[in-house]
Amino acid sequence: MWEYTDKVKEHFLNPRNAGKIEDADGVGEVGSLACGDALTLYIKVDDGVITDAKFQTFGCASAIASSSALTEMLIGKPVEEAEKLTNKDIAEYLGGLPREKMHCSVMGQEALEQAIKNMRGEAPPQAVHSHEGELICECFGIFDEEILRAIKENDLKTVEDVTNFTKAGGGCGKCIDDLERLLKEAKGEGVCETPNEGETFPAQGMTNIQRMHLIESVIEDEIRPILQADGGDIVLQDIDKTEVIVKFLGMCSNCPSSQLTLNNLVEGKLKEKVDPSITVREG
Repeated sequence: MWEYTDKVKEHFLNPRNAGKIEDADGVGEVGSLACGDALTLYIKVDDGVITDAKFQTFGCASAIASSSALTEMLIGKPVEEAEKLTNKDIAEYLGGLPREKMHCSVMGQEALEQAIKNMRGEAPPQAVHSHEGELICECFGIFDEEILRAIKENDLKTVEDVTNFTKAGGGCGKCIDDLERLLKEAKGEGVCETPNEGETFPAQGMTNIQRMHLIESVIEDEIRPILQADGGDIVLQDIDKTEVIVKFLGMCSNCPSSQLTLNNLVEGKLKEKVDPSITVREG
């Protein structure tokens, strides 16, 4: 269970400025219901000063608290000062957020930026990504520019960090390679794949849940089709750290070459695609 500060709890249980400003001067919409977090921020501006701010959010306690805190921080602040606020400022105002929930403060910063652009007539309420941007995480609709910005502004080091701050990589896990690439790019390392002593494997930096999703994905998308083509099949039974337990079905269950299939295909593919320390046995 995550540890929340008293201020986070207070803003969650008694959120400030929840609601909608019908004649708002600027509106910023970020996230989506499909990905589990969505925030709409409304601001009212008079003579360059934000006189009112309200929010509507769909999300967890941290999302509600971050949105509530943001509105308190904005009211009475000149727009020029407000647009300098960062996700770190929101988190600090709340006395800190669990690292796994920092994406909620990032969402607040993005909604504020979008609302100010909308106020100035520079953009619609909903953020629209340029065609040059690359969609990295299909599960949560996260683009490369969002990820690179989060990496640079928050000095992120690992894939798990990126997931905590952007949610990218927290679903099916198929974008993990791209997240590793963006981490290297942000550090100015380019995309060179020259092997060296520090060479990483695809699952390095993942949470246990992300590793499990990746293992499931490799079995489902790359191993099962091969076995099914010959009348066999395989199901994942359990994962214990680096030990994967599977069961052969169909023609594979009675095949005299099943051990070779287990070692060469199943274990070999998981070592290549997930982690070279993985071992596989049949349950």
